[in-house]
Amino acid sequence: MEPYRHCVIKSFKHNGHIHRTWQQNWLVPDELRADEHKEESMIVLINRQTPIQESDGKVWISRVPAVSFFIPGQWFNIVALLEEGGVRYYCNIASPPYLQGDVLTYIDYDLDVIRTVDGERFVVDQDEYEMHKAAYHYPKMVDDKVQEGLDALLQRIDQGRAPFQDQRVIRYYEEWRKRMDEVEQ
Repeated sequence: MEPYRHCVIKSFKHNGHIHRTWQQNWLVPDELRADEHKEESMIVLINRQTPIQESDGKVWISRVPAVSFFIPGQWFNIVALLEEGGVRYYCNIASPPYLQGDVLTYIDYDLDVIRTVDGERFVVDQDEYEMHKAAYHYPKMVDDKVQEGLDALLQRIDQGRAPFQDQRVIRYYEEWRKRMDEVEQ
């Protein structure tokens, strides 16, 4: 079976400047992806205690394991955070992902949606989006795509569609951890 492959995630701002880099992620092999994730060609990445580098060069270590989902053509991505109390989803409104070799990139458009462990959802950082929209002069097409992405994401959350399924997220993480532990032995 194909092993998990190391992958770097880089997010940029609309002006082309680097925003944030997640340095250690593991791409879930095709044969371990759920059928419904394969149907949408979802890219699934897992990390735990990954170094994260900010645009100013500062590096910090993530405290919570995460399973990230990127769907080609969609203007959002989803990070499932495996917290002590359950799975919380942090969703970025962003350009569709681009995976080239071992580097996945996207443009972060600031607007975020948080789905809490108990299922509530909140749209956050609207002010940041508006500020950068003015500063970077987003074209109407980008503004339209951001709104379409937000609407599609909210609908997906409300319908409980993939990848908003806690047990599948936990299964991805546990399978990865088991295989990584075997490799280290």
